[in-house]
Amino acid sequence: MRKFRIFVFVTLLIPAGQSPLLRRADAQASGPSSQSQQSQGVVSTAGAHPAVLDSEKRPITAGGFVDSGTIVFENIAEKAGLTKWHHVMGPQNKKFILETVGSGVGLLDYDNDGWLDIYFVNGSTYEALRGKASSPHAALFHNNHDGSFTNVTENAGVGNDRWGVGVAVGDYDNDGWPDIYVTNFGKNRLYHNNHDGTFTDVAERAGVALGGWSSGPTFGDYDGDGRLDLFVPGYVSYDLDHPPAPGSPQVAFSSCQFRGIDVMCGPRGLKGEPDHLFHNNGDGTFTEVSVKAGVGDANAYYGLTAIFADVNNDGKPDLIVANDSTPNYLYINKGNGSFEDASYPSGYALNENGRETASMGIAVGDYQNNGLVDLYNTTFSDDYNTLYRNAGGGNFDEISYRAGVAEVTIPFLGWGTGFLDFDNDGWLDLFVVNGHVYPEVDKSDWGTTFAQRALLFHNLLGKQFELVPAVKGSGLALPMTGRGAAFGDLFNDGKIDVVINQLDNAPALLRNVNPDKNHWIGLQLLGGPKSPRDAVGATVYATAEGTRHRADVLSGGSYASSNDQRVHFGLGASSTVDSIEIHWPSGRTEKIPSLKTDRYYRVEEGKGIVPGVYDAGK
Repeated sequence: MRKFRIFVFVTLLIPAGQSPLLRRADAQASGPSSQSQQSQGVVSTAGAHPAVLDSEKRPITAGGFVDSGTIVFENIAEKAGLTKWHHVMGPQNKKFILETVGSGVGLLDYDNDGWLDIYFVNGSTYEALRGKASSPHAALFHNNHDGSFTNVTENAGVGNDRWGVGVAVGDYDNDGWPDIYVTNFGKNRLYHNNHDGTFTDVAERAGVALGGWSSGPTFGDYDGDGRLDLFVPGYVSYDLDHPPAPGSPQVAFSSCQFRGIDVMCGPRGLKGEPDHLFHNNGDGTFTEVSVKAGVGDANAYYGLTAIFADVNNDGKPDLIVANDSTPNYLYINKGNGSFEDASYPSGYALNENGRETASMGIAVGDYQNNGLVDLYNTTFSDDYNTLYRNAGGGNFDEISYRAGVAEVTIPFLGWGTGFLDFDNDGWLDLFVVNGHVYPEVDKSDWGTTFAQRALLFHNLLGKQFELVPAVKGSGLALPMTGRGAAFGDLFNDGKIDVVINQLDNAPALLRNVNPDKNHWIGLQLLGGPKSPRDAVGATVYATAEGTRHRADVLSGGSYASSNDQRVHFGLGASSTVDSIEIHWPSGRTEKIPSLKTDRYYRVEEGKGIVPGVYDAGK
């Protein structure tokens, strides 16, 4: 049952010259809050906050480390062979919004050997786009099964060579091999997996190349025909030859400032780019159905990340869109090929103060173990990240402060995020990747920095979260220009690792080295004839010692990224799973009896456990 909410907005008209935050020369602050800030790339609407410094008087975003304690993550990117690749996105001074959003990262087993490989999206340069310089390349790294990775991009044919932003992984043609959709500023790519270690870009032929500026995509079977459809959010309408300089026709303001300092403009004041939903025709082509399906984005909000997920437990994937500086979208699947826009009545459009946030990333997970997926959004600095607790029926309550994940995030500017059980205790924890968009902050006394450390919150039995201390020298004490982040078990040891794509930098690979001895179980799902072959959209419940855990097979999310599509359950001290219950996208429910833990299984719809690459030596 849908709850209906009433919001009352009070706008205080404060002359621009008196604003304690951003000053616009020719207009008052926009949006529902009089303390709105015009900021590049993302917008804080919460107001300026005092600096938070550590004991050594460093901004907390690049400080606050402890000398000793449990080390949860180690950055092994160099040892793994990833740091020879480097992300590039425009010049270092970040004069325009296009140069700051960074790119995503996707995890996929492209060669079906049972080990996760890594795909890094890359940006570009103006010179490359104009044909005056060679283009930076995206990178596909093959997992060598020994802790190292090999760059196979050239042979695989997935270099992109465009201004890349986001990635989603999905087997759109149900041939049993994962395909890669890459969004760009410019035309997008759909890399079809050729089953021999190579890919072919079929985006033009498939009808999903688009153009403009696309962001974080997602695959999902919204109409239940057993084929993955594709949703592509749009960000800003951007003209390379007429960039949004202050006072130009492309910008609504004569000046763009953040805390009194001139910065690049956007997204507020710029024209938005609409979203697109593509229906899979089953013949290798897609048809645009955005307006017909009710997700046409008539407001042209600034979409950054999207994900299909079943939020009301009716077996149909709903659609969640994190919008920058504008209300978020939550579309409830009606089951007839269309969606209901439940953004406001669900409680997801705004935060608990009735204010839109600059949302970038989305985490989806059942952190309370009550069978309902909750949502977490990352936002701009001087605002707090928002946790939306699922109240059932497609309704959400924003409880960030009560849950302990709000105040500490205010100095940080968040991007990639995910629910993960880092210690396998059976409760989903929360990870946040951070990094600012203004290089100018390093010259300020605002208490924030351009490179920022990640945040890890430990779940306290579904009631609250507690910040995990950043031990000096560990992966949590590494300031990063973080953007996209993907979560998955790269070493098949049952521990969830984090791969981070940094803006204008080499990537980070945070290997999970937490010393816990807890048990776990992982499942790779194969859908039957009436489900997507990769089972995207499936929901799995694992019951152990009286606790029923939930995990979903999803594509997209975080920030413009795509996670491990195997489902993973931390089980604490339990060495067996009492039962597994799978709700397949086809509508079929399948139960599997007791299983031993600490390993992966392959499960095929209608057949139960089937032999696979995870059986060697078992």
